[in-house]
Amino acid sequence: MPTTLFTQRRALAAVAAGALLVSLAACGSDDKDDTGKGKDQGKGDKTELTVLGAASLTDVFTAAGKVYEKEHPGTKVKFSFAGSQELAAQVKQGAPADALVTADTKTMDGLKGETGKPAVIAKNRLVIATGKGNPKKVKALKDLTDSELKVVLAASQVPVGRYSKQVLDAQKLKVKPISQETNVRSVLSKVELGEADAGIVYKTDAATARDKVDAVSIPDSQNAVASYPAATLKQSKHSKEAASFVKWLSTPKAQKMLRKSGFQKP
Repeated sequence: MPTTLFTQRRALAAVAAGALLVSLAACGSDDKDDTGKGKDQGKGDKTELTVLGAASLTDVFTAAGKVYEKEHPGTKVKFSFAGSQELAAQVKQGAPADALVTADTKTMDGLKGETGKPAVIAKNRLVIATGKGNPKKVKALKDLTDSELKVVLAASQVPVGRYSKQVLDAQKLKVKPISQETNVRSVLSKVELGEADAGIVYKTDAATARDKVDAVSIPDSQNAVASYPAATLKQSKHSKEAASFVKWLSTPKAQKMLRKSGFQKP
């Protein structure tokens, strides 16, 4: 092959290869922004908020979280429910979380150095939960003193347990529970399963199990009012989003959901 022709062909091949590289580079640039990052990079990424909530908020917050995520597509809300005293212990131990909602102000007040300014978002009342149909014919707090009745209460360290002790002491009633539970849902579960004849729970918890338990009202004059404060946690890595969620809990939409679930106005 003549040297000139060989040289020409090599030159043409080099040009073609160069054109191909330019074409690939152009295609690649379509997927990048001015910073050199892919346009689709980060799409679908969401800020994940971890909210520690009192056990009695399980149902309403699970539903509220879905509504919040729909209104705030850039945020995903993950809940962790337990007794307020357990949640407080988690915060003190530095568990990664962004916001906290307890079933009493005492527990929240004990975390002043760990939280932002709390705001009460709802209130609750106590009822006596019994088996469906109230087979033991429990009508009032004084009936819980019957030694033949299997009564379960929450431990005094738990907000609902403290409220229960408060109302029983005010009536000078001595109740000997067969067990003392770590949160209100455990009390409710004992009654649902027939392991206890009666237990003191929040009105809203009894409402979540209408097909399994009956709720005996406690007169306001003998009852206690549970307040639910919400606050951001100073350890949060998403302080802006956490503050937005806490603020949203006081909006008309969130408050309507709380009312529907049986919670009272703050």
